[in-house]
Amino acid sequence: MAAALLAGCASDEEVYIERPVEELYNEALDKLQDDDFTGAAAGFDEVERQHPYSVWATRAQIMAAFTYYQGDLYDEAISAARRFVELHPGHRDAPYGYYLIAMSYYERISDVSRDQMMTALALRSLDEVIRRFPDTDYARDARLKIDLTRDHLAGKEMTVGRFYLRRGYYLAAIGRFRAVVERYQTTSHAAEALHRLTEAYLAIGVPDEAQTAAAVLGHNYPGSPWYEYSYALLVEGGLRPEADEESWISGVFNAVF
Repeated sequence: MAAALLAGCASDEEVYIERPVEELYNEALDKLQDDDFTGAAAGFDEVERQHPYSVWATRAQIMAAFTYYQGDLYDEAISAARRFVELHPGHRDAPYGYYLIAMSYYERISDVSRDQMMTALALRSLDEVIRRFPDTDYARDARLKIDLTRDHLAGKEMTVGRFYLRRGYYLAAIGRFRAVVERYQTTSHAAEALHRLTEAYLAIGVPDEAQTAAAVLGHNYPGSPWYEYSYALLVEGGLRPEADEESWISGVFNAVF
């Protein structure tokens, strides 16, 4: 009876068999080519587990990160890529590791009406790629993608600002539009932000700032319909665009009138 129990326990135990590193690695590659991303990542992890000090283990680490990314398993990709760059900061694939982290955030940028935390993380990670590896192809691509991330962040500020403006929370609205003007003045939202500032400052009875916002808008975006709207608002109140060089708005744009 005791012998039978021992035999049963032995048969239930997992048998560990060390396999050649090339065999493990190629098997993981085959799974990757078959779009079995979870299985492929597990295979690359197994390469490192069985052969931790081989050059294959280092290669398998970055391949695991890539595999997770390909399978839209972004949190796992970030974790694997971070581990790789921390263990091998001087490796030739370190730039790609940082790029994978940035792309794993970038791929999840959502509509501007939703929370933009992922966009902020993408921007921070793209900036890191550029800062660390400025002369690489990854940095060049990151610079292009930063434009979209900044536009999304500005768009979120505008969405919230418009909400406050419609409900008469003028100071809160001004804070949002000011953020766009100060942080994202190169985005497509800057002209509207200046117009909304004109609206909000007129609403709270600060005509000097309203006139400045309109003047800066006309100077920097002379053909914009937003300037036409701001101009009409001022004329309706017996005012005209006129910049106060002491205003924070003039300082941000360094406008010369």
